[in-house]
Parts: sequence; C-alpha cells; structure tokens
Amino acid sequence: MSSHVASSEPKLHGLIGEFTSADALVKAAEAAHHEGYKAMDAYSPVPIEELHHALGLPNTKLPALVLLGGIIGGLSGFALENWVSISAYPLNIGGKPLYSWPAFIPVTYECTILGAALTCVFGMFILNGLPQPYHPIFNAKRFAMASRDRFFLCIEAADKKFDLQHTRTFLEGIGAREVMTVED
Repeated sequence: MSSHVASSEPKLHGLIGEFTSADALVKAAEAAHHEGYKAMDAYSPVPIEELHHALGLPNTKLPALVLLGGIIGGLSGFALENWVSISAYPLNIGGKPLYSWPAFIPVTYECTILGAALTCVFGMFILNGLPQPYHPIFNAKRFAMASRDRFFLCIEAADKKFDLQHTRTFLEGIGAREVMTVED
C-alpha cells in the first residue's frame, strides 16, 4: 500500500508590487533590472512606451516578420497576376502584350498589405503566447485594479536572484504601495 501524500501547499509564482503611477512603475522596473532581476513583468492600464526598456526586454521580431510577410504577399500577388495573364487565361486586349506589369500594381499592392496585416496579427498572437485564458497573476488580490488605475510589477520566483524575503524588502524599498504573493 502506497503512502503517497499529495502536497496541498500552493507553488509560489512570485511577488507583485502595486504602484500608483506610471512613472513609479517605470522607476521600479529600472531599479529591479539594475538590481539584477530578469524574470519579471509589468502590468498597466495604459501603454507605457519606456516600460519595455526599463524591464530590459529584448526588441521584438515582429517588425521583421511583418516586412517579410508583406514582401511574400506582394510577390505572391504579382506572381498570381503574371500566371493568370500569361498562362491560365491569356487575353490579348487592344494589341497589348500579355505581360503588362503596370496593370499588376494594384493587386500587388493589396496583396502586400494583406500579407503584412495577416503576419502582424498572427505573429503578435504567437510571439505573445496568446490566447492565454489563465495566468497565475490573476490570483493576486487587487490585480483587477490593473485594468483601472493601478500599476503592478511582478518578480517571478523562477528568477535566479529571487529570494522571498529579500525580494519583498526590495519591492517595498522601491516604493511599492503593497507587496503580495502570487501563487500558481
């Protein structure tokens, strides 16, 4: 007979600090990055452009993917027009040549826009790991305020530098209004 006992103790995801302004959040993120924390994320009700750099996040690959999607879309549209006009359904209208590239420009332009837009939407979803209907951060009390008027910085327990007491003291020292534990 096995005496396996399941642990009912929840696993710690990290600590989250609540801040009252965007400037306070950016300064806190810069301080945390400077302190050596790498596994952290920030939550805000409004976009904050400098927050990306304050967290020390790498630049996204999305612009390069969108450019590539646009180029592929444009070349595909041009190739489709070329194939239709020359091979699939050739029509000699007014003695013009079958390969009349100026007529292909509108379709090429529209396919470029379509390819870039679709790459942008699907690339954003894939690179952001969406959809993500559940995240441990949703368990934090007061986190619902992140969509209203509060700003949060979460330092994850997976960070090499994370120590429960030291990280709590650090977040309190950089101006967190309240520091809460986040459980998985």
